[in-house]
Amino acid sequence: MIYVDRPSWPGRGRLWSHLISDVSLAELHAFAEMLGAPRRGFDRDHYDVPAERFAMAVWLGAQVVPSRDIVRLLRDANLRRPKHLSRPRPASRDLALSVPDPRL
Repeated sequence: MIYVDRPSWPGRGRLWSHLISDVSLAELHAFAEMLGAPRRGFDRDHYDVPAERFAMAVWLGAQVVPSRDIVRLLRDANLRRPKHLSRPRPASRDLALSVPDPRL
């Protein structure tokens, strides 16, 4: 099942909702694609969805839940990925090679 909370989280001059799945991240990504949410809106275990897309998410079948239920649903489904458990991204070798040597 896909869930969404009402847009109430401010950021970048807009209000945002959280879109989650209690089944799998694959289900979440597929739904987000149907919704037209860009992949950059994915944050570890949820998508941040602008208020303008809330009605469409509900129309596509997302169940509206209170914000306080979002984390509980993720935990119950064993899909919660808190920031403190996220692995740091490995440094890109290409980035390191593209930085000029300050000694030159």
